[in-house]
Amino acid sequence: MHSGHLLHPTATQIRIPATYLRGGSSKGVFFKLQDLPAAAQQAGPVRDAILLRTLGSPDPYGKQIDGMGNASSSTSKAVILSASSRPDHDVDYLFGQVSIDQPFVDWSGNCGNLSAAVGPCAIHMGLIPAERLPDHGTATIRIWQANIGKTIVAHVPMRDGQVQELGDFELDGVTFPAAEIALEFIDPADEGAHGAAMFPTGHVVDQLVVPGIGAFSATCINAGIPTIFLNAAELGYTGCELQADINEDAAALAQLETIRAHGALKMGLIGHLDEAATRQHTPKLAWVAPAQSYTASSGKRIDAQDIDLVVRALSMGKLHHAMMGTAAVAIGTAAAIPGTLVNLAAGGGERSSVVFGHPSGTLRVGAQAECVEGQWHVRKALMSRSARILMEGWIRVPAYLLDANSQ
Repeated sequence: MHSGHLLHPTATQIRIPATYLRGGSSKGVFFKLQDLPAAAQQAGPVRDAILLRTLGSPDPYGKQIDGMGNASSSTSKAVILSASSRPDHDVDYLFGQVSIDQPFVDWSGNCGNLSAAVGPCAIHMGLIPAERLPDHGTATIRIWQANIGKTIVAHVPMRDGQVQELGDFELDGVTFPAAEIALEFIDPADEGAHGAAMFPTGHVVDQLVVPGIGAFSATCINAGIPTIFLNAAELGYTGCELQADINEDAAALAQLETIRAHGALKMGLIGHLDEAATRQHTPKLAWVAPAQSYTASSGKRIDAQDIDLVVRALSMGKLHHAMMGTAAVAIGTAAAIPGTLVNLAAGGGERSSVVFGHPSGTLRVGAQAECVEGQWHVRKALMSRSARILMEGWIRVPAYLLDANSQ
C-alpha cells in the first residue's frame, strides 16, 4: 500500500523551481522545461515520477495529503512550458493530468481551464521577449498546445509592464473575481497533428450500444477534447445534477465509465475496452438537456430564461464541479453545428454562441462555424477565463525519483 522507498531514511530531496497557478476553475503546478532535472526534460518515467510525487500520487487514501494536489481532477494537474521553437508561436504548452490513486500521468489531451494560465505564467517565467509585451493594454500570446497539436491565442491584460491579475471578471466556480483573459482555440476540430476528424464516426448523432446497459443517442466529437454527448433523459437524469447526486453513487459512476469506454471505442480512441482504464482524461462524457431552472452548488439560482441548455460532464471518473474548459470548447463547437445533441438541446438551428448551465453556474462559449460543400468547419472557439499566481518557489521531491528509469 505504501511506497517501497521507506527503506531510504537518509534519502535527500531535490528542489525544482515551480509556480502554482489557478487557471479558470482548475489549478496546477507549472514548470519551465529547462528547470526540470535533465532526465525529466524529455517524456518518460523520470518525468512522470516527479509529477506524480509533486501532486502526491498515487494515494490509496485519495487525498493527496503528501503533495500539491487537492484530491480532485480539477487540481491534480501539471504543466510544462518552454519558449516555442515553432514559427509564429511564443510558448509550447504541455499538460499532464495526474491520476490521484493510480501511478500514471495522462498526456492524451489539453486542459482548457489551465490554458488561461499559460500566457500569464510564460510572461512570469521570462519566456516571452520583453519587446513583445506592452506596458499597458493587452499582450497577445500565441500558444502551441503540444498534447493535441493546436494553437491557442491568449489575450492577457497588462499594467505597468506586469500581468494584471486582479479585476472584476466573475467566473462561476471560482470564488473571487479577477482580470478577464480572452482565449481563442484555433481550428479546434479540424484535422491536425493527430488526424482526428471532427466527427470520427461520420455522423452528428450515432446510436451507442452498451451491452447490459442500453442504447443511447450520442454525439461523438473531436473539438477542444474528444467528447461523447448523451441526452440526460436517456440516462435517467435531468441535466441539473450536482456533484453529490452522481459522485456518491458508485453504481452510477461504474455504469457511466462503461458507457465512456464504449464511446471511446466507437470514436477509435482505443482498440479494446480494457484500454479505457489507462486513458481516463479522454474522451470526456457529458449529458445535455434543454434549459431549465435549478439551484447551483453555491446556492445561486439559475433561471431557465438566462441559459440555452444545461450540461453536466465527467472528468477523471467524477462529475466536474463546473465545466472543463476543453469540454466547453466541445459544447460551443457542437452547439454551432445543426443536428448535434448539444445543438438540439439548445433549440436547434445555427448559433454562434450559447450560454449553458453547469453545477456551479453558467458559462458563455462561442464558435465560428461555416458549412463548405456540405461539410461543417469550425475556425475558432472563444471563451473568457481568468488566472492568478497562487504561490511561487520550489517544490521538493525525493532524489531517488531520478532513478525511475532503472526501476
